[in-house]
Amino acid sequence: MKNLILFVIVLLLTGYCNVVGQTNLLNAKVPQEVGQRYEQAEANNIKPVEYGYVDDRDILWAKTIWEVIDLDERINFPYYYPSVNNGYLSSDRQSLFRVLMDNIQEGNITEVYETDYFNEKLTYDNLKVKLEDRKITEEARQKINSGVITEEELTEDDYDIYIIDSFKVVQYFIKGTWYFNKRLGELRYRLLGIAPGAQDVSTLSESSDDPDILPLFWVWFPDARETLNKHRVFNSKNSSKSITFDMMLNSRRFNSIIYKEENVYEDREVKEYIYEDALRQLIESDRIKSVIRDFEQDMWNN
Repeated sequence: MKNLILFVIVLLLTGYCNVVGQTNLLNAKVPQEVGQRYEQAEANNIKPVEYGYVDDRDILWAKTIWEVIDLDERINFPYYYPSVNNGYLSSDRQSLFRVLMDNIQEGNITEVYETDYFNEKLTYDNLKVKLEDRKITEEARQKINSGVITEEELTEDDYDIYIIDSFKVVQYFIKGTWYFNKRLGELRYRLLGIAPGAQDVSTLSESSDDPDILPLFWVWFPDARETLNKHRVFNSKNSSKSITFDMMLNSRRFNSIIYKEENVYEDREVKEYIYEDALRQLIESDRIKSVIRDFEQDMWNN
């Protein structure tokens, strides 16, 4: 009898979650009103959780590392999909790359840089040049060579235009610092920067089975937190309990591989001292991860 009652309660709760998963669904007079509710909009405007001040004197140990998030892995899918912004899904359903680009264009994210050392700032116009490439078509090239037209007479139809969009971004590079806070007595992580990774736009016209994936630009993560906190990630297990990109990244809900750590050799990457051996590179990545993971445990064992 108790099992039956418990089963009925679970069914009722499940049905309730399915209803509230589509906010205002039963009250909407037009499709645009689905998901629109004043109370819910107020709840979604909550600011990201503040990091709090960390005194340099409280940092007993720290290590900065660089990691790569491969979007081919299922656990990392929420950062990739939806890969095409076709308007059929809710405005909240956007890929991380689309969120970054739209808000850089609107001026909500301003701390955008060329490198992971954040010393060369970029604007949206700079990014458009980096993410778009125009090449004269072969047919137009033949017309120019035969003297039919000149380059000044070329039109938009005479160019092949290559653009890096969401579906072209296959990795994310992140930079962060692990530190041991002696006041709290625990190891913590602080994400500093994030960069979408894709094939260089100038090589998109070339076919390659294994293209080089490079960081397109670096965003200073603390500047993007408020924006990322407004955009939610689809939860495949419970659509009524979505979380934001800011929560996902701060709680490290992704799988990644360490490809570089700060070191005396000008912060060289793992592949620069372990050549063309993917297995040994993975082992080295795990070794670096173990050093970080074991530090807190070793503090209490000594």
